[in-house]
Amino acid sequence: MILLIVPQLFFYTQPVNPATKRATPPAQTLASPPRHSTNLVSSTVSSPTEVIGAYCVFCHNRELLTGGLTLAELDLENIGSDAEIWEKVWHMIRTGQMPPPQMPQPDKETLDALVAWLETELDEAAAADPNPGRVGIQRLNRTEYTNAIRDLLAVEIDATTLLLPDEADEGFDNIAESLTISPAHLERYLSAARKISRLAVGDPTIGAIPSSTLHQLPVLLSQDVRSSEDQPFGSRGGLAVRHNFELDGEYIIKVLLRRGIYSYIVGMRDAQQIDMRIDGKRVARFTVGGEGHEKGLAAPLTWAGEIRGEIEWENYMQHADESLEARVPVRAGARTVSISFVDQPRELEEVLQPPQLGFGFMSDERYDGLAEIGSVGISGPYLADGPGDTPSRRMVFVCRPTSREDEAPCARTILSMLARRAYRRPVTDTEIQTLLDFYETGHSSGGFEAGIQAAIERLLVSINFLLRMDTPPTGGAPERAYRLSNLDLASRLSFFLWSSIPDEELLELAIRGELSQPEILEKQVHRMLADARSKMLVEDFASQWLGFRKALAWQPDTELFFEFDENLRHALLKETELFIDSQLRDDRSVLDLLTADYTFVNERLAQHYGIPGIKGERFRRVTIDDRARGGLLGQGSILMVTSYPDRTAPVVRGHWILENILGMPPPPPPESVPDLEPTDTDGRILSIREQMEQHRENPECATCHIRMDPLGFALENFDAIGRWRTTNKGNPIDASSIFADGTTIDGFRGIRKLLLDHRENFARTFTAKLLTYALGRGVDYYDNPAIRKILRRAAATNYRWSSIIQGIIDSEPFQMGRAPFEIGSPAS
Repeated sequence: MILLIVPQLFFYTQPVNPATKRATPPAQTLASPPRHSTNLVSSTVSSPTEVIGAYCVFCHNRELLTGGLTLAELDLENIGSDAEIWEKVWHMIRTGQMPPPQMPQPDKETLDALVAWLETELDEAAAADPNPGRVGIQRLNRTEYTNAIRDLLAVEIDATTLLLPDEADEGFDNIAESLTISPAHLERYLSAARKISRLAVGDPTIGAIPSSTLHQLPVLLSQDVRSSEDQPFGSRGGLAVRHNFELDGEYIIKVLLRRGIYSYIVGMRDAQQIDMRIDGKRVARFTVGGEGHEKGLAAPLTWAGEIRGEIEWENYMQHADESLEARVPVRAGARTVSISFVDQPRELEEVLQPPQLGFGFMSDERYDGLAEIGSVGISGPYLADGPGDTPSRRMVFVCRPTSREDEAPCARTILSMLARRAYRRPVTDTEIQTLLDFYETGHSSGGFEAGIQAAIERLLVSINFLLRMDTPPTGGAPERAYRLSNLDLASRLSFFLWSSIPDEELLELAIRGELSQPEILEKQVHRMLADARSKMLVEDFASQWLGFRKALAWQPDTELFFEFDENLRHALLKETELFIDSQLRDDRSVLDLLTADYTFVNERLAQHYGIPGIKGERFRRVTIDDRARGGLLGQGSILMVTSYPDRTAPVVRGHWILENILGMPPPPPPESVPDLEPTDTDGRILSIREQMEQHRENPECATCHIRMDPLGFALENFDAIGRWRTTNKGNPIDASSIFADGTTIDGFRGIRKLLLDHRENFARTFTAKLLTYALGRGVDYYDNPAIRKILRRAAATNYRWSSIIQGIIDSEPFQMGRAPFEIGSPAS
């Protein structure tokens, strides 16, 4: 048997002796039984030595070297010396991937005993010589930078417009190895620091040149309903955005209506009202539409672009929104600007007439129907009247000098406070002096507040702010394991749970050296999970682990899925976020992510799922009664991002389950993989199932597809945008399949049962993914003992969120580090 060892799956082929045409016998047997075998292996089963010799060394011996591996010569008295190999063996046996199906199989009791023995031996070896791994220097990614600026300066920013995108590694964008710094990064950080520092202090020179921001609405956003919770009841369409008003002053808010392909404004037949609000208070109301109809202006005979209507009609249909702007006084700070139509529900009397589509709908020029917002522009400030009283100024200016002599001490107080929070530790006199030097330079040209702005700008580009790095204790040998300082522990904790800097309480405990005390640490974890900032475990960790963040950019084939719009996209994402957040807040078992009998829907999503009795745009929790949906696998966001734009993708869905649920990701496909054949030799169009069955006839493909395909086919009742279906192109859906281990899967219910039968695999996968996110590095073989310890502890609570999170925080990989190697040493 040829066995290709990789950290994921093995590739099998049966070896045959050419002379005898029989399977090659094992080359040799192992030595005497290991020291703990009599205690760990039941007397009714073979010893670990005999099991490995009978079922593993058959292929993994010196002569065959299957996969480049021999187990025959490894020392079972000291498996810790070959922990990397034995951890892979343990993983493959535990997940049922070894021995391969076509080879002789020991009974379950024997395999369980072998797995238990390997765990004990590996865990004891790891305890005797801990290896917590090393996390490299981490640059704050865009999410962490955004949150840090919010918590440090009370300034709300959109880092996607200020900083370069982050590279993802190990499935996450907070991995240290991928967070490099280039000259382009530094340029963006310098530019961002200048903009943010000016916003924080309210730099009056901002008003010298008014700026403009344009908010564009997606073309596929339906505006026939209330668009968000930030819009008032009784509104329709439009948008609500957070906007930073730099100074007290006047700002121009300009509304442009949506146009069709020939620049005619849509929905102008009837008069409609538009409300403009700032922080919920109406500042202007406009009326649009209806004038052309009331005046009887002649429209063109066709709206295909080659015939024009009356000049007055043409002017009105292309310029009716020119006056939709208001110049309003606004106080400085981040405020919610909302633009929406006044909803005018109608119930037609008399005989219901079908809509007159005419040329309008045929050419995308909708004269009848509802007008829609196309974009909103905000410019200013004009007639600026000072920086105002903003949360950021209250955060920064903790003291106010009353005389010239008071300015320097006050500046030191302000900068010491900010630097302590930004650097996540007490600051030195030298570091404060550096900031004071910049303060003096700014003060000389613009006074006290200009000096503070210059110092903040310098602080925001300091490596002490932008980079996260653990500080190993001085002395000792290189490569040694050490326990993190309280300050490093505080930073690791806050960036894990909040994706942000430590708050004052956490930082003060760390400075006093109390945070590492188990009872205090546990109390802080409970406090931080109860804080709203822990939503980052949903918005950042879960969205990347499960991949539903990709739904923001996923584009279906609109000819096949013409009912898809941005409202549905947002509803699908909101459902998954609310569902996972409820699991976290209720501290449920992570297994409930797969089995929960409830979800969150609004009217748009309920119609999509076929759930009756839901009205309005507000999301509410509903119970799934038929069990044909429920849990993550029944949610449209997951089903959508694991599909192609024009059809479902059983292979992609199966790969997603192996990777994110079962923790058995297949290796990358070989370069020689052939494409699917859409027809058979007679020209008959093949179904996806038939194409995949034909594909699996290739031995090179079968190894992986025997695991992926059955899982994907079990979800075939869900189409590419997550709707339930029983037929596809008129043919009945066959969602039954057989997994690689022989388990029969009967559609959606069957796959949920299969995953529950492998609940330990899911709990381990969840823990490994969360540990990767918490550390900012990929987990390796030496992390497995810690993961097993976390899971044994969490099993007592049926794997509750809090238990796994606390277990990760208490683990050696989280609380310890490994000192860097010396330059010139072999490790370098």
